[in-house]
Amino acid sequence: MERVVITGIGLITPNGIGTEATWQSLLKGESGAGPITQFEITDEYPTRFACEVKNYDPAEFMPRKKLKEVARFITFSMGATKLAFQDAGLELAEAERDRAGCFIGVGLGGLENLERVKMILETKGPGKVSPYFIPSLIGNLAAGQVSIEYGLRGPSFCHTTACSSSAHSLGEAAEWIRRGKADVMVAGGAEATITPIGIAGFSAMFALSRRNDAPQAASRPWDKGRDGFVCGEGAGTLILESLSRAKRRGAKIYAEITGFGASSDAYHITKPAPDGAGAIRSMRLALEDAKLSPESIGYMNAHGTSTPAGDIEESKAVEAVFGDYAKDHKLWVSSTKSMMGHLLGAAGAVEAAVCAKAIETGAIPPTINLKDPDPECRLDYVPNQARERRLDHAMSNSFGFGGTNATLVLSRYKD
Repeated sequence: MERVVITGIGLITPNGIGTEATWQSLLKGESGAGPITQFEITDEYPTRFACEVKNYDPAEFMPRKKLKEVARFITFSMGATKLAFQDAGLELAEAERDRAGCFIGVGLGGLENLERVKMILETKGPGKVSPYFIPSLIGNLAAGQVSIEYGLRGPSFCHTTACSSSAHSLGEAAEWIRRGKADVMVAGGAEATITPIGIAGFSAMFALSRRNDAPQAASRPWDKGRDGFVCGEGAGTLILESLSRAKRRGAKIYAEITGFGASSDAYHITKPAPDGAGAIRSMRLALEDAKLSPESIGYMNAHGTSTPAGDIEESKAVEAVFGDYAKDHKLWVSSTKSMMGHLLGAAGAVEAAVCAKAIETGAIPPTINLKDPDPECRLDYVPNQARERRLDHAMSNSFGFGGTNATLVLSRYKD
């Protein structure tokens, strides 16, 4: 089978526009959280803060006239993809385009357009609804718009698996290359749910932190005082290529995707399975796929959402898979959601990019706000300060509502 390598990364996150800006912010332990500015939020909302993307002008990444066709999540995807293409120095000959595809995972799609059009419908009638409404709303138009822009005539999929969406997109994109069905895959995720419906909906589930007086201290995975996740937004795009193609063109290689695991809890629509049973299967499948022992993994970017139940169950699952290696703090685990918030459908791609950068640089981003560890969470979570460690292999976990789980293993490229 073909080996699959990452040759380009593009990130649009609450911590920065671009991969390097995001990366440096994470290593400094900076929080991207603050009061919501995208809509007028009242005290009726239990949560009034989020991790918003700042200083982002979509016209820098796509034609201004095209902006009327797309929702915010699509502009994020287009921006991240342009940055990824630039980073990879990727050019496709006409004959290559049939074997170049695009998988962009999206959890919820264009919520803000749905809200806007509902108001237009109620106040002005159906004749005033834009013909671009449906194409701007549906999740697969992130991959669709990217495919159109870059002439990618291979497979175009949108994985909509809640918070695992873009991890599934990356894993499945890698599989297409491994099986010889594609040579290049543009893979990632995008999300933009900081809207009245989005915040109200997650608040109604008691999923969001309510630390309105201290937004930057709100996302605190594994801390005893955690009370829910912080909603984020943004996009991550990775350029995946077959190793043979990447070598032919002399591409820079960040890392190799060596393992992919997926499972279902088959338990509950929002609660994780007891003792992390689904997460355990996902991690073990990824290790088996990569042909690695648990002790080979030097760093894990955990799902780590800062929810009371989720953090405990993931920690138990990691202990079950990694045993004494994790319990003795030889495995370093951190959650970049402590800084970026939860990017939902985009989280898996952004966090896989974090693993690739950790392998490239030897720097491990911290878990901030971890002041008083939960006694049921007993791992080394790289609290509050970045560290350095040479990595040969890293793992990234993404788990979502409906019990959907995805795990990726990234490895240092060796010829």
